[in-house]
Amino acid sequence: MHPCSSVLHLLLRCMRGCCRHTRSRVPRRLRRHVSYIRLIFKSLYFNSLTNSDVVTDSILEPVFWMVEVVTRWFGMVFVFLVVALTSSVVFIAYFCLLPLVLHTYSPGWMIWHICYGHWNLVMIVFHYYKATKTPPGYPPKMKTDVPFVSVCKKCIIPKPARSHHCGICKTCILKMDHHCPWLNNCVGHFNHRYFFSFCLFLTLGCMYCSVSGRHLFIDAYNTIDQLKHLEAEKQGVPVTGIGLLIGIVPSAGVAGKAVQEVSQPPYTYKDRMFHKSVIYMWVLTSTVSVALGALTLWHALLITRGETSIERHINGKEAKRLAKRGRVYRNPFSYGKLNNWKVFFGVEKRSHWLTRVLLPSGHAPYGDGLTWDIYPLKKDMMPV
Repeated sequence: MHPCSSVLHLLLRCMRGCCRHTRSRVPRRLRRHVSYIRLIFKSLYFNSLTNSDVVTDSILEPVFWMVEVVTRWFGMVFVFLVVALTSSVVFIAYFCLLPLVLHTYSPGWMIWHICYGHWNLVMIVFHYYKATKTPPGYPPKMKTDVPFVSVCKKCIIPKPARSHHCGICKTCILKMDHHCPWLNNCVGHFNHRYFFSFCLFLTLGCMYCSVSGRHLFIDAYNTIDQLKHLEAEKQGVPVTGIGLLIGIVPSAGVAGKAVQEVSQPPYTYKDRMFHKSVIYMWVLTSTVSVALGALTLWHALLITRGETSIERHINGKEAKRLAKRGRVYRNPFSYGKLNNWKVFFGVEKRSHWLTRVLLPSGHAPYGDGLTWDIYPLKKDMMPV
């Protein structure tokens, strides 16, 4: 038995030596990725709290990582697309539609289109600029007396209530809603109102262009369709003079008809571009109004409930967990439907619905995003 155990001991030592030798040949960067993948798979069965969500998140971790990298590197591209597409619609409205409005509409409708269009444009530009340039808010990195609910595993700093880590910004965000690639910025405590107002007024602007330009779109589409048919059925230019003698062209009646058709004034390049611009603007604004309108309605529902996109997911899981125990979950950050909107927009008196909601306003939101004192907001902030 002793010789056998000695042979097994030597064999194990040889295997360990071979493993170490091959491990040393593997590049350090590759070893890191292999260790990370091994850690992910080990977490599936070593974690006592493992469930279907944990398994799904672990399997989709490479996909999340790729999305974060693409979003981080192409953030400025998305911002450029927003500015370029919005500018193209404004350009068409000024140089194609505004002259038409000034020549064909009555004075009342003319004033309405000019006033509403410029007000909507100012609100879109103001809120988009503020949403992109305003920092969402970050927790203090030094030790403070601010109460916290947990410690961020990536930042290794205390996380106040409603704070979450953004993998794209590589930091924690106060009252984080989501990272918006179209802003190249996180939507958090200090710029959440700007983001929602931008979505709201851009949706209203796209709906305004889509509804008011529907007849122009139909006319432009029919005109372009007629031009395609005319080009498909276009006849050759008739030859006069000696051509009649050698039979190149048909008889005089048919030739006269062809001359009459060719002599009709064709559409110029400017006319074609006008019709194509109208079609482009209507298709773009109609598509954006549907897609962005759905997103705006979703965020309006979240604001009514007093929660963010991340908290909606967390609160849903918590409600299911308490429902199994026969208890009802209540969102501690909801102050009532109307009060949630007042807190979100910073409305403290009736005039603020005009000066802070319907007009550009750079006022700060309620609180500092670190603590959430519920008691002062339980009573109605403004009588209705």
